[in-house]
Amino acid sequence: MAQSFKTLLPEDVATTRTLLHEAIPITGTIVSGTYDDENIKYFSHGMYEAVYDYPYLSSSANHIFDITAGYASGSDFQDSSNAQDTKKINIYNQMAQVLVGYDVTGAIQQFDVDGNLGGGSKMTSCYFLNFARLLVKDEIKKDSFRFAFYTNNDKTEGGLLPNTRANKKTIGDYYGQTEYLTNSPAGEYGLLYTSSATREPDGASVRGHVYYQAGIVVLTSSVVLGGIPTTTTAGVPITSNTGSAQDGFEALTIDENANAIRYAYDNVDFNNTTELNSTIYFCRANNTEYNYSSNTTYLSASEIIVKGNNPTANPVSYITTVGLYSPDNELLAVAKLSEPLKKTPSNELTLRVRLDY
Repeated sequence: MAQSFKTLLPEDVATTRTLLHEAIPITGTIVSGTYDDENIKYFSHGMYEAVYDYPYLSSSANHIFDITAGYASGSDFQDSSNAQDTKKINIYNQMAQVLVGYDVTGAIQQFDVDGNLGGGSKMTSCYFLNFARLLVKDEIKKDSFRFAFYTNNDKTEGGLLPNTRANKKTIGDYYGQTEYLTNSPAGEYGLLYTSSATREPDGASVRGHVYYQAGIVVLTSSVVLGGIPTTTTAGVPITSNTGSAQDGFEALTIDENANAIRYAYDNVDFNNTTELNSTIYFCRANNTEYNYSSNTTYLSASEIIVKGNNPTANPVSYITTVGLYSPDNELLAVAKLSEPLKKTPSNELTLRVRLDY
């Protein structure tokens, strides 16, 4: 039990920041219905659907991401006759106000294709993939997000057509490491391209955005142009290569549009990031310090027991614990050594204590 305290000097304290990454592959076999859609949770409000890695009623199921869709108010997509017209507008506005923010007039800004909010083309109809924090951790690593999907997709929820998928494409944030954008209230984001060689200066090759800290992917509705459902049979969406993507996006419900993404889905993989901040304290015991213990068993009849009845022997102590105290001597943290360290006037010790947060 210590009765003396040693003040830590500025040179005794150091801080570090470490980024840890995990590879996160999300295969299409899970997302597109491995468990006969028992791992897909629908909601009565019909504004999004949730994807799990196991049937969602299982106690071992983990939430992977949510899928939803929406379009901007006043865009060519808006039409009161559309399925869930108001809800699609509300979804778009909710995502836009969080990820894009407001302009100087207080109006919600639309998703800008190339990220230049001052002008240019807008993404007025979008799919939104909101990944679970369990997977994303602190953020998605820049230049690691890849989404593979099929643009030709004849797949139905009820099995009315054979599952024939073709024309596989992959989009990713190929320039995210160095050219990410910071004008979002949700943090940094990157532009999604079909390949590293297809970037065009006017943003025509941009297929969406990935918001790294928020863990949200925004895809323009035309990203799977050939695979968006345009008709329904008995309430079941049928994907077809005929008709326009806009027709399908407007006519179908949010759940049906989300299913279209799931059926076209092949694979998503990215690296997550865990930011580990550490403060390191170098606790130094010089040769003349901490050679004595205040433990009552350290003495017997006023003699140091560990000297072995040799009055000329040096005092000896064994360090087992380091305590970090506040300026008013309140104990804040305790570090235990794996084994006692012998301390005598003939040696010096430096104990490195690290606090992670």
